[in-house]
Amino acid sequence: ARRCRCSVLQLTVKFGVDPARMHCDILSIGGFWHVSDLHLDPTYHLTDDHTKVCLSSKGFPAKNPGEFGDVMCDSPYQLIQSAFQFMKQVDQHPDFMIWTGDSPPHVLVKELSTETVIEVIRNMTHTIQEFFPSLPVYPALGNHDYWPQDQLPVSTNKIYQAVSDLWEPWLQPEALETLRKGGFYSQKVMQNLRLISLNTNLYYSPNNVTINITDPAGQFEWLEQTLQQSLQNNEKVYIIAHVPVGYLPYARDTTAIREHFNERLVKIFRNYSAVIAGHFYGHTHRDSIMVLLDDEGNPVNSLFVTPAVTPIKSILEADTNNPGVRLYQYNSQDYSLLITFIGWYYKNLTEANEEKKSDWKLEYIMTKAFNIKDIMPKSLYNLAVNFAKPHSKEFQKYFNNFLVSYNDKIVCDGSCKITQLCAIQFLDHNNYSACIKRE
Repeated sequence: ARRCRCSVLQLTVKFGVDPARMHCDILSIGGFWHVSDLHLDPTYHLTDDHTKVCLSSKGFPAKNPGEFGDVMCDSPYQLIQSAFQFMKQVDQHPDFMIWTGDSPPHVLVKELSTETVIEVIRNMTHTIQEFFPSLPVYPALGNHDYWPQDQLPVSTNKIYQAVSDLWEPWLQPEALETLRKGGFYSQKVMQNLRLISLNTNLYYSPNNVTINITDPAGQFEWLEQTLQQSLQNNEKVYIIAHVPVGYLPYARDTTAIREHFNERLVKIFRNYSAVIAGHFYGHTHRDSIMVLLDDEGNPVNSLFVTPAVTPIKSILEADTNNPGVRLYQYNSQDYSLLITFIGWYYKNLTEANEEKKSDWKLEYIMTKAFNIKDIMPKSLYNLAVNFAKPHSKEFQKYFNNFLVSYNDKIVCDGSCKITQLCAIQFLDHNNYSACIKRE
């Protein structure tokens, strides 16, 4: 059994977490990083003409560009390097990293090609390997990790083949075989822990390739078979993917994946909720949680959406996110999620650019910030219930974290709050719709 690691204890002292609450003398603690939505923009550079700082601004002027980026642009390489450098310094002994996709920038289709998408993914893969040469990394494909974007196919292609070759140092032959065929895989990562990396881009609403396909790439059937095998083998499972299941917390009545695919995925997750120990997604660029309820309304799974490293926003958006990465802890005896410590790290982009230095900070520790004992399903469900109370300070704190401390003056109430709360608690159509109607 492992004891609590030195780096965790140092963080405990530094950020004032009560070591007794971590049960370090009782439980064996493991940890892993989660990064998502790097969105490297290789064209980013400083120039007096702010309309030409980056292609990802699509001709709109950058707001306040500096060495580490701008809110109108995707990530400069320096921002991504600073994130990995910080991660390497703050926790030198993670068990693994999950990387949930989207390496290329948000640019017009004509600015990219299959070859340039592969080159950007290769660049990011090699960058991670340079910073963490011996760390196991488990990636998931994002909707931008293909050209044209969003149109990920149901069979082998140049990009599935290329990422299989690039990620061969991290993945076993069986995982690489399904990655080449359909962009998904499963791998046993510890003695009784299996990771399933789904290609939820196959279900993504803008993907025209899969409109009339019942089970794109046979992934639903494969997922059920894999979960059934894990059940029989007494394994726990972590689900990772880019596009999340459920309803978007910022767009009412909107699932990120097609609604009928969402219903099927929710049903599978409910059926195997005893096997699944946690879900981890990206894509939205925001920091959010969801709780999967069973058919009787009992909380059975915790789901986490990690914020992006890129700070980009569109010209129509009033707010965005500061760059963020996550460190999770878990009980390495049964892989139950996150005993008491969980760190969300972020970079205040404005301050970093002004001071011309990388400055990543601990934004919050969830158990401490919300006074909960862990982030298991029951605890998150009770937290969501508290959020629903009128004038809930806990909810406003949650919403500030949702934007990764971009602007604490923004208040989410009324319709905004209802949309958030229903998305946290209800992942299926009927229950979500009933929640919205109670407004």
